Amino acid sequence: MPNGSSYAAAKPRLRRDGGRVAMVVKQTSTFLLCARLARNWHRRVRFAPVSSSARAAGRRPAHWVGAESATAGCAVTVPLIERFRDRLPVTDATPVISLGEGSTPLLRASRLGERLGVDLWLKWEASNPTASYKDRGMTVAVSKALEDGARAVVCASTGNTSASAAAYAARAGVQAIVLVTESAARGKLIQARALGARVLAVRGTFDQALDAACRLVERGDHVLVNSLNPNRIAGQRTAVFEIVEELGGAPDAFVLPYGGGGNTTAYTKATAELGLGVSVHSVEAADRQRTLASAIRIERPAHAERVDASGARVHAVSDAEIVAAWLELAREEGLFCEPSSAAGLAFLRGSDELRGARVVVTITGHGLKDPGAADFHAPAPLVVDPDPDEIARVTE
Repeated sequence: MPNGSSYAAAKPRLRRDGGRVAMVVKQTSTFLLCARLARNWHRRVRFAPVSSSARAAGRRPAHWVGAESATAGCAVTVPLIERFRDRLPVTDATPVISLGEGSTPLLRASRLGERLGVDLWLKWEASNPTASYKDRGMTVAVSKALEDGARAVVCASTGNTSASAAAYAARAGVQAIVLVTESAARGKLIQARALGARVLAVRGTFDQALDAACRLVERGDHVLVNSLNPNRIAGQRTAVFEIVEELGGAPDAFVLPYGGGGNTTAYTKATAELGLGVSVHSVEAADRQRTLASAIRIERPAHAERVDASGARVHAVSDAEIVAAWLELAREEGLFCEPSSAAGLAFLRGSDELRGARVVVTITGHGLKDPGAADFHAPAPLVVDPDPDEIARVTE
């Protein structure tokens, strides 16, 4: 654990981080930090003046809804909105609906990077509360919806948005209506159903489901929480802010999957705001309508015009390339993602365009979102007798 001198050395950095996160610390000569927060303490916590009476009572800001950690006596897991409050469209009147999203790991992938000829970093967004990057935007969208008096939210989804919308609506105490395609991945639908959303399977494509959601919103009874809602884009920008902060500067390129284009729009918006002269590479499935990568199975991207105007470079990869990258990522780096999340890596494996560059690939969702894909493509278990000789023989 850091001692008093470590605390003194850390204070300047904490001030530079802009005071976006908070931690209550007992004011003794020794700086105590929970072990489970130690790896993230420099970016998840800051020191805030707290009165002795407040410390004794264990109080925290009254407008936080959720996000209290299990180690409340030691620290508070701070909502993404609080960490980036000065960069988000929120006010003191905004009720913060949070599940502890953001501050996700940025992992160096040395073996894969050496093989691909790049300095490779992986932004592991699967560690968000509902296991995808969607939570970054959903915390802002649902918080603003509640501020505006919404009683229900609605979305169309290939799966990830449905789980995120259901979770944050439940946290806020409002109804979530989710329109999904009949082919949506089972793991994602289980999340939304378990979280209490009204899940309706639409006979048609994702584009038709989104059109129906938008028409429902026009009646004035619901708030749309798809990425057409600008508050979603605002929240998703924060991934770029985190990456730049953690690297101590901008990478040479960002690479991410391209389904509806909302995340690409968010990344390019953030890089422009920060004045970064870096490229954004958006990777789509070659066959959008029939790809096995369910999260990017969107025939007509809602943000296509914005992506075209943003300067992002769009690349296409085949399903075979996606599967190869997906398996390699799991076996070489220990990251089990859903197939769509490997689209960015699939592009790097098939192109020398970024050779020699420092590249951040965003891994957008967890593999348990789409267990059917893993069951189909990963090797089946071998059945053996409880005999060490046989076990040794088959594992040589």
